[in-house]
Amino acid sequence: MLLHSGILKVTVLTSDGAESLLAIRIGGDLVGEMSALNDLPRSATVAACTPSVYSVIHRQQLHTFLERQPGAALALAGMVADRLRWANQFRVEFTAYSAKVRIARVLVKMALAYGRRTPTGLEIGFELTQSELASLCGAAEVTVQKALRDFRHNGAIITGYRTVTVVDLDALQEAAELRGNL
Repeated sequence: MLLHSGILKVTVLTSDGAESLLAIRIGGDLVGEMSALNDLPRSATVAACTPSVYSVIHRQQLHTFLERQPGAALALAGMVADRLRWANQFRVEFTAYSAKVRIARVLVKMALAYGRRTPTGLEIGFELTQSELASLCGAAEVTVQKALRDFRHNGAIITGYRTVTVVDLDALQEAAELRGNL
């Protein structure tokens, strides 16, 4: 599927039946490319966070297109490599950084990638529950609650019902140990 506009959440059910947020996809992204490429069943579920416009590309259509357009095949391979690199980086961060640093890193990345400028700061442009943030960061929900409270107290963010607005990006980047590393 090619997402023309909108924001999607990619989730998977864990062995204990809980939903875990794997990724966020925005307009211009491909979704479901792994199943289309290797002919295996889908490994995740996709839900729209905002009104979305998309095109369904059937497996055979994609294969025919990629055979005729080697540049597109290389671009798709690059996209898959970027996603693998992100997953590898997440694994490294999971062991190298505390949960609070991981939470700050995810908030910075989401604000920069999906944030929309408001009078108060960069509002992450989709609803995000604390449970979803916890699953993205590999942290307990109570840990996310404490970190968000600390970030609010320090003036880095404002939170509302399922919303986060980054008020002080520099302070959040410092908490994320990203100063000068983006």
